Amino acid sequence: MKKRFLLLCSVLCLSLSAQKKGKDYSEILKSKNIYEINAFLRDAHPDDPRRSVLKPRVMEMMKEYIKDAHPADQKVKDMQEMLALLKRRPSTKITFDEMNAIIKQKQIAKYKAELAAKQYTAVYTPSTAQNTFVVNAAANTAIPNAEAEEFNMLMAVSPIEHKNRTVKILNSLFDNDPNAKECIVMIQNKSDCNIIVRMEGVGTTKYRLAVPAQGESSIVIEKGQYLFTSLVCGAQYASQKTIQRPIMVALGSK
Repeated sequence: MKKRFLLLCSVLCLSLSAQKKGKDYSEILKSKNIYEINAFLRDAHPDDPRRSVLKPRVMEMMKEYIKDAHPADQKVKDMQEMLALLKRRPSTKITFDEMNAIIKQKQIAKYKAELAAKQYTAVYTPSTAQNTFVVNAAANTAIPNAEAEEFNMLMAVSPIEHKNRTVKILNSLFDNDPNAKECIVMIQNKSDCNIIVRMEGVGTTKYRLAVPAQGESSIVIEKGQYLFTSLVCGAQYASQKTIQRPIMVALGSK
């Protein structure tokens, strides 16, 4: 009886601790949601007794999802990666360095493929003044895409220029020297609009990078202080960033 009481107290305390972080896991044992259970395993205390119940349950749910999924289901890869992590550790939570390493390997594979194909492999829809705009339903107005011509020009690089840029990015990805003067910046565009990200540093140091809708692009820049700006589907984005090591910036995410 005493052991049960202590176990109950432990569950309640850990549940309250999770709630303080902004998430309510008081009913998590009833959950049938893979992502919700996965979030609990990521956030919960290592000694939370609910882990022993929920970890095998969510692993079984992931296996079932993968087995019944359509061949073209893009979530399958995510499920497989999460399942592999759960087999090796208590949760799918990874450190910043681990995440950086995963992103780095994916980028290396991508740019090696582009070099082998001798062309830009991204599929995108060229911009026009009409195909990217913000509709104000209340006022029934639309804002034309003033950056359409510039975006198309930045994307239309010659094969030689693209090869040189790709080699430079790959060299940066392989370079682990902390004293290097340059590093790579990767931009993920999660919006439905083609965008241009502008990076303004000290003096005349400026860069601009075209990123297709639902795509990503990378650029090698000098380390330093930068003001990042972009127009994402008509909405202004601006952020000051200190670039001293490779970073990834996601825009247009909800």
